[in-house]
Parts: sequence; structure tokens; C-alpha cells
Amino acid sequence: MAKNYVSNETESSRMFKSNFLESLSKVHFSVPLFIFVPVIIYFSWKSLAAGGLAWYDFILTVLGGLFVWTFTEYFMHRFVFHFNPQGKMMERIHFIFHGVHHDYPNDAKRLVMPPSVSIPLATGFYFLFTLFMGEYHVAAFFSGFMTGYLFYDMSHYALHHANFKSPFWKKLKKHHMQHHYSDASKGYGVSSDIWDRVFDSNEKRSDKSHSI
Repeated sequence: MAKNYVSNETESSRMFKSNFLESLSKVHFSVPLFIFVPVIIYFSWKSLAAGGLAWYDFILTVLGGLFVWTFTEYFMHRFVFHFNPQGKMMERIHFIFHGVHHDYPNDAKRLVMPPSVSIPLATGFYFLFTLFMGEYHVAAFFSGFMTGYLFYDMSHYALHHANFKSPFWKKLKKHHMQHHYSDASKGYGVSSDIWDRVFDSNEKRSDKSHSI
């Protein structure tokens, strides 16, 4: 995505003429927690209590879900949110999907996925996973996957609005701010830069040799 315009305003432009559609495009950062923490608890209970998964089987499956989320986050950000639009309609869709966030990165109500998007996506991923796993392993896997999603959403909000002292978070914030303000074609990982390292999509910076 070419960096054509970046606003320092704390609110973004109106996207829809309809007040109803406009309201669906904005959300307080805490809303995903209220929606998906109960989902994670329920599916964890389902796999452990109803499904009787052994604790080690549960943990390994949850970790598998977390791992798959990290790749999903990277893949969606790079190839879905940053697709190259052709024509006015696709440019409009691109702006609604992600372009508005790059134009108005300080808008706090467009930093996490609204339920109108996150709920259908989560549902779709759940049914996709059922094609490959049994009911109770899917429950554990989905718990890990959605935990990764929540960490991503909360991290994204924090990276834009919090000041950090921890070296880990300071490094992660720098990574994401470079994506916004330096080169939007690099640095697609938000909650981690693991896949940027794997696929060599970190921003190239000249490293000066340390004096001996």
C-alpha cells in the first residue's frame, strides 16, 4: 500500500452514509474481550470437561492453535488487508478493510476488529478446523486460536496508544510504527515479527558495525 496520506487526527473519516453501517465499523477496544473471553472459556471447558482431553493433550492442542494464529495474522495482514486494489470498487473495499487504518492510525475506535467482522470470521475458521479434527480437539485448538486473536487485537491497540518501558514491547512498537510510517510493504506481523523474519519481510535497515 503506498503511503499517500496519514492523519494525526484521533477520529477517521466517515465510511458509510448509513448511520447503522457506520456504527458497525467502530468499536471500543474492550469489546472483543467481552465477546471472545467467554468463547475461549467455553471451548476450553468443552475439551477438558465434556471431551475428557488429558491436560497435556489440551495444552499441546492449544499451542497448536496459537501457532496457527500467528501465521493467520501474518497471512491476512499481508495478502488480504494489503491486497493491490484494481478499480474504484476494489479501492473502496480496500479502504474499508484496512486503508482507513493507515490513513487514520490514531483512531482508537478502528484499531480492533468490529464484531460485524470478527464474529463471522471466527465462525468460518471454527468450521474450517472441524474438517481436520475431532470435536473436542477442535474445541482446544479453537481456544488457542482465539487466544492468539485476542492477543493480536489488544496488542494492536496498545502499540498505537501505550508507552512501554519493556524492551520487548518497545521493539514490537517500533516494528509496527515502521510499517505505518516508513514502509507499509514491510513488517506485517503485529503481535510478533516471527513470520516477517521467516519470509524476509522486515524493513531493511543498515546496521553500522560496532567498534571493536
